[in-house]
Amino acid sequence: MTVGVGIIGAGSICPAYLENLVRFPDLTVPVIGDIRPTAAAALAAEFTIPESGGPGAVLSHPDVEIVLNLTTPAAHAEITAAALDAGKHVYSEKPIALDPRTSAELLATAERAGLRLGCAPDTVLGAGIRTALDLIQDGSIGIPLSGLSLFQSPGPECWHPNPEFLFQEGAGPLFDMGPYFLTTLVHVFGPVATVAATASVGRPVRTVGSGPRAGTTFDVDTATHISMLIQFLSGQHAQATFSFDSPLFRTDFVEITGTDATLALPDPNRFGGELLRLGRSDTPRWETIPLAGASVGRGIGVLDMARAIRAGEPHRASADIAHHVLETMSAAAESARTTSFVDVTSKAEPTVPLPAEWDPFARTL
Repeated sequence: MTVGVGIIGAGSICPAYLENLVRFPDLTVPVIGDIRPTAAAALAAEFTIPESGGPGAVLSHPDVEIVLNLTTPAAHAEITAAALDAGKHVYSEKPIALDPRTSAELLATAERAGLRLGCAPDTVLGAGIRTALDLIQDGSIGIPLSGLSLFQSPGPECWHPNPEFLFQEGAGPLFDMGPYFLTTLVHVFGPVATVAATASVGRPVRTVGSGPRAGTTFDVDTATHISMLIQFLSGQHAQATFSFDSPLFRTDFVEITGTDATLALPDPNRFGGELLRLGRSDTPRWETIPLAGASVGRGIGVLDMARAIRAGEPHRASADIAHHVLETMSAAAESARTTSFVDVTSKAEPTVPLPAEWDPFARTL
């Protein structure tokens, strides 16, 4: 029997999910809701979803087993808590909450209720990252020693028509883009032990650059550039920089250095891309590695959760990892404020990658 997925949040990320969810044979999307019911109705008409309305229309719908929480970061915890209270499994966009205490409470609530709680990013399940993880596990680069990740852009106000929420608490480049990179690093090296960071605000006032509100200015309420030093429990380490202050777009830089080779990973915000390996030799040359696995796009984490519910198995885009990454980001923000190393106390372990032959378009339920 298919699994019904109800969506709350009809914003800019929603179509990227819907393009896939409505095509996966194991899922149905009976309803979409938003605090702006007209926005939900527009997407319902575009993607042939039977019902729409406010958030309550999703929470009370009898055919909804999983609530897909696509609201803004400040609303993630409230909507997730309401969905759990309504007896629904939840898959949330990142971050899972604005602070680790709240996310820990959500995990405890889900466990008490016997409900699933998952969280983006599911890009780590895509062909690009999963192939890299296979290579690392198989010893293709020797012993992994260190990681280097970098995200630079001028900021989302240059393309997003309503970008203010991306410059408030729970967003900024650390909380908005950090989950993609940090989730990847945790899957490579395991849980984080401690972090140190510095942060700054490059421009305290930003200007909306597109859409009907172009030219409108707004205040920045969070750091727009942060640099991190990360120490893992394994003893390995990584550096990470996330910035909305750079004229240069550099959004796909993740390198893992091992004793025998270096891997240049695809963009962790995408599901495919180019995977390169540079081995030790007298004439260094990057080798392109073929990818194996699903690269269809957003929503495969929701589908994996649905199949896992039916099979009684763990789902892969786990709330445990999302909580650990959130605690890591919060520790980085605290470190930047206090100019000290900050420990991370949670100990989430990487999940098992999807099999290379996993097919999102197969009917399995």
